[in-house]
Amino acid sequence: MSNRPTSPHLQVYKLPLPALLSITHRATGVFLAMGTILLSIWIISLASSADDFQNVREFIASFIGRLLLLGWTFSLFYHLFNGIRHLYWDMAKGLELKSVYNSGYVTVAAAAVFTLLVWIIGYAS
Repeated sequence: MSNRPTSPHLQVYKLPLPALLSITHRATGVFLAMGTILLSIWIISLASSADDFQNVREFIASFIGRLLLLGWTFSLFYHLFNGIRHLYWDMAKGLELKSVYNSGYVTVAAAAVFTLLVWIIGYAS
């Protein structure tokens, strides 16, 4: 066994918030693509038959389907607000460490609030 120091890894090293948000931005992009596939399947089922549409509708109304829709809604808003945050950075604004952290918290909070609002409005109507 060598006495050389080991490099930090995820069990030792705590990722800073900007790194976590960057990884989450990529993950929500992938999840949005998968949600778009579900949306495409729903649209295709509309054009196919009433049975196909009913099957897709039952899946979307199931617990797993609603959980996927909830995740897709959050991903949509998170990706949107984090993209706006990046556009702001592209103008060389808000790049101080405190601003980066604050905008990260605002991004996550805004995505959660907008997701809840959409779901509340959706169930109210």
